[in-house]
Amino acid sequence: MKKILIPTDFSQHAEYALKVAAQIARKHDGEIILLHMLELPHQSGDAVNSGHAIPELMFFKNAAINKLESLMDAPYLDGLKVSEIIQFELAFDGIINLSKKNDVDLIVMGSHGASGFKDMFIGSNAEKVVRHSEVPVLIIKKEIPDFNINKFVFASDFADEVKKPFAKVVEAANKFDAELNLVMINTPNSFKSTLVAQEIMDKFVAQFQVNKYSTHIFNDANVEKGILNFANSIDADLIGMCTHGRKGLSHFFNGSISEDLVNHAVKPVLTFKI
Repeated sequence: MKKILIPTDFSQHAEYALKVAAQIARKHDGEIILLHMLELPHQSGDAVNSGHAIPELMFFKNAAINKLESLMDAPYLDGLKVSEIIQFELAFDGIINLSKKNDVDLIVMGSHGASGFKDMFIGSNAEKVVRHSEVPVLIIKKEIPDFNINKFVFASDFADEVKKPFAKVVEAANKFDAELNLVMINTPNSFKSTLVAQEIMDKFVAQFQVNKYSTHIFNDANVEKGILNFANSIDADLIGMCTHGRKGLSHFFNGSISEDLVNHAVKPVLTFKI
């Protein structure tokens, strides 16, 4: 977690994300990259290059610079290494491209909660970032003055394809010094006996060096409700899940469960790409 990227639209929820990122950077000797994307109406290469668009570009850019400078003076950023970037690019493309170019370890984004990411993005941009980012994405819904992760829930079917992202899950849990609560959600359409489910989890986790963990089997009507209800039942501080990129979600997370969970969970959510 040495390089943390925070996209901002200067909204309150974006600042919640920045405050959490600052706490993570301070604890792990990390640096922050603060990114503002300028998406102009009818943005295109021709518009950017045309003479009549230049005054508009400069107006928005100067306004963004002033807002970024004000953010940089925030007391919670004192003593941290913070760089600022303004880019004329679509939000999804800019965030993904910049994260790759700068070898970012973590993306932290603000979300409005149950109504989705409307403070940060419009439509499918947020879903694309969560689904396609090669690095973990942390979604923050509210102000968290003390971001201490003691109980970290990770729900999965613990199939072989989850092994690669799970290594990052373990790394995050160990760095947070958190107890990793591994849970398999049993639903009417996908049911395993306790003995079978426990054996699957035990064999899976035995392949990793997890400092602190426990395993759980939780029954519910569907996967999303199961994850939320289990996380609430143990008063978890963080929910982790895997996404499957362009191929859609893993067979454990069918349909739009990851986006629904990110939108509906009040607790912070950390996503990892398979």
